[in-house]
Amino acid sequence: MAPGQRTGRLPHNQLPRWGRSAPAQYGPGNPASSENISVDPAENKPLRGIFPIAPTPFTAGGDVDLDGQRRVLDCMVDQGVDGLCILANYSEQFLLTDAERDTLTDVCLAHVAGRVPVIVTCSHFSTRIAAARGRRAAAGGAAMLMLMPPYHGTGLRADEAGMLQHFAAVADAACIPLMVQDAPLSGVALSIPFLVRLAREVPAVRYFKIEMPGTAAKLRALIEAGGAAIAGPLDGEESITLMADLDAGATGTMPSAMLPDLIKPVLAHHAAGRRAEAAAAYARILPLINYENRQCGLRATKTVMMEGGVIGSDAVRHPLEALHPATRAGLLELAREANPLALRWGR
Repeated sequence: MAPGQRTGRLPHNQLPRWGRSAPAQYGPGNPASSENISVDPAENKPLRGIFPIAPTPFTAGGDVDLDGQRRVLDCMVDQGVDGLCILANYSEQFLLTDAERDTLTDVCLAHVAGRVPVIVTCSHFSTRIAAARGRRAAAGGAAMLMLMPPYHGTGLRADEAGMLQHFAAVADAACIPLMVQDAPLSGVALSIPFLVRLAREVPAVRYFKIEMPGTAAKLRALIEAGGAAIAGPLDGEESITLMADLDAGATGTMPSAMLPDLIKPVLAHHAAGRRAEAAAAYARILPLINYENRQCGLRATKTVMMEGGVIGSDAVRHPLEALHPATRAGLLELAREANPLALRWGR
């Protein structure tokens, strides 16, 4: 099925635009500000559901493939996602130049055009740079920002006062909700008392992506300690511990873009109280999720999307390496059995 020939769908620029309850909108020429955007949780319905990470496609020669990026976004919308996230670690954000980041931010926000909420990652050790990234994303129409705590390498960290100031400065610059990414990559310990303090002292911080060892226990403790200040407790890491995390109170998940259409029913069943059906649906796709998580990492989505005609190349940038042929074959064997949309979207 060729892109652009799918039936029953309006062009993206004719679809209803996702927005907030306030009538004022922001975008190019109307940057986000306290006058046109509210981060008051009482005025904004919390986002919940599935928010996959968009990969950044490269050509075989290593250049950013903007046409491929647009196809990725269209595929993700067709997967039925509740929103999507760009420029995250699984987007290879650490291999992009600043100019490429800016271009991708603008292209992705313009192309999605409000069809679903877009979360833009703007992590950086520099508060000034993170704030500038957040301001640009908000001006372009981002629904939310995601940040890890400030860190650089293995030794540069901010203390809790510095982290609070960092998130507050980004919130002031962007005037849209913030998500804290609590992931091992940063090497920063984010305690439950600090996360709750952050949510209460910086009202824009309402969402938390927890992907640490013992995620379910941390989610449960965060929800119990933070109460209404925690609008969106989510998990990540390819949804590898999704059932335990949903049982702990997670209201969403942030996997890769490889199979969100198959993960979404798990959330729907669980939310409706059909735990047995949720567990059965999850069991059917867990071998593929596990293989992605343990064998492939961010390369899995690109490989499946190339096989499915979404993108023309599954290239990653050095020093990352392509999947071993045997690993690639094992991934595609499991993917064909599960049959996610990404494997057939462009065929």
